[in-house]
Amino acid sequence: MSLLEIENLTLSIGGASILKGVDLSLEAGEVMAVVGESGSGKSMTALTLMQLLPPGSKTGGRVIFDGQDLLKASEADMLRLRGDDIGMVFQEPMTALNPVKTIGEQVAEGIRWHTRVGRAEAEQRAAAMLDRVGLPQSKFPLSRYPHQLSGGQRQRVVIAIACALNPKLLIADEPTTALDVVLQKQILDLLRDLVEEKRMGLLLISHDLAVVAEMADRITIMRHGEVVEAGETSAILQAKAHAYTKQLAEASAHVPSVRVAAAPKTTPSLATDAPRPLLEVQSLSREYPGRRTGIFSREAPFRAVRDVSFSVGHGQSVALVGRSGCGKSTLARVILALDRPTGGSITFDGQRIDILPDAKLRAARRNMQVVFQDPYGSFDPRHRVERLVSEPLHLLENKPDRDERRTLVETALEEVGLAASDMEKYPHEFSGGQRQRLSIARALITKPKLIVADEPVSALDVSIRAQVLDLFADLNARLGVAYVFITHDLTVARAITDDVLVMHDGEIVERGPTGAILDNPQSDAAKALVAAAPDLDRALAARSRTKRAEALRPISG
Repeated sequence: MSLLEIENLTLSIGGASILKGVDLSLEAGEVMAVVGESGSGKSMTALTLMQLLPPGSKTGGRVIFDGQDLLKASEADMLRLRGDDIGMVFQEPMTALNPVKTIGEQVAEGIRWHTRVGRAEAEQRAAAMLDRVGLPQSKFPLSRYPHQLSGGQRQRVVIAIACALNPKLLIADEPTTALDVVLQKQILDLLRDLVEEKRMGLLLISHDLAVVAEMADRITIMRHGEVVEAGETSAILQAKAHAYTKQLAEASAHVPSVRVAAAPKTTPSLATDAPRPLLEVQSLSREYPGRRTGIFSREAPFRAVRDVSFSVGHGQSVALVGRSGCGKSTLARVILALDRPTGGSITFDGQRIDILPDAKLRAARRNMQVVFQDPYGSFDPRHRVERLVSEPLHLLENKPDRDERRTLVETALEEVGLAASDMEKYPHEFSGGQRQRLSIARALITKPKLIVADEPVSALDVSIRAQVLDLFADLNARLGVAYVFITHDLTVARAITDDVLVMHDGEIVERGPTGAILDNPQSDAAKALVAAAPDLDRALAARSRTKRAEALRPISG
């Protein structure tokens, strides 16, 4: 019998049909990937297995795990299974972790609850698990809180919690979305090792087909709550027999047509006869005081950004890539004047903004805006779209009246492919991709010259990502908006940017045209990023070579 057997699973919530006859099986020691767009039912399938559904949910069919039907299990039974026999890695680590408990407490909590061991032994096992996911105590003591970690580090804590008791089944819902490509590879290697060592079954939910091609033995493709195709991974992804499978594969390698037709822009020269760059960063540093270790002593200061210099021309798109913790987001905050540098200078549109008092920064901020990684978290859920999108208008000296404001919001929404009627809606009424379009509309409403986009598509499925990249490229071509893209996805950098800056340990270690850097990296940091980046064609080719080798291997005995 399989470790997990899902037969004709149905789910409805409030009368709406969510899952429609889903069939899926998973063997011990096997990796099964579930792939599909947002709203396809991937996460709801996982939540049904864990019996973490909202009130009013109705399920049908059977979910047999280790001989037990989970749909008939009591809450007491599920409490024993969750965390012990079934672990789950949620997509958003900040909401999955308790902000008032240390990371050591949170990893040890499940160990103590399920095994009844003492505090000291639970903490020892928690430390060992955190070390295994790349958070050694020497750098990340158990006493740290979630807010003291980066997004990627928090995701590692969530993975440590899920794997601490070596579950028979691990459900990983987009487990590497917040991670840089090097750390993503380490985590995926860790999950693969656990599957092989512990004969654990891994149900991997992902929108990244390249990751799926590298990790999964079999794949299930879902759309609108139904399974449209399932089978051996390389066979499904190479044949692309179903139109939807082909659509997903094309979207994963999508390059905006505007970018294909346009000649790449290059970083402007700093010579006196060249056009002055829109943004010029010179010898920029940002240092933070060390933590206090005693009444009269502190740790050495931490330099998050070290002597960084670069420029961005008008209408140019530049990628800032690097591993988690390398200083990308700190640099972005300083560029946006949300934080002050401790050294160097920032000149934006001909004016030094690093020395401006806060009162005079308003005019500069009118011409620069930001698009955050999590659009839902950047909106107040109590306000309608009209108010949310119009927020930056307070930066204008001559503030528009109500009719003018509505006209500006309507124009901004239409620029990003939304309708004027959307002004009356709330953020929860939009899909993830639509919410990201709202973020871009809010950034555009003051007609900025520069947009800093911090991982703007990392949480989106491949189809929505392709649409948002098309939107960014179109706005760049039509409106001449310059971008600084902060990303760990080298596919995105290649698709949307002219130049790339590689950041490592607070420094820019390599820079140049995007294609040249990604095709022929010179620095160790860039080489590591390129080598670790998942690639669909490369993964499928590797699988084909492995199959041929296995077919040629002589049969023993």
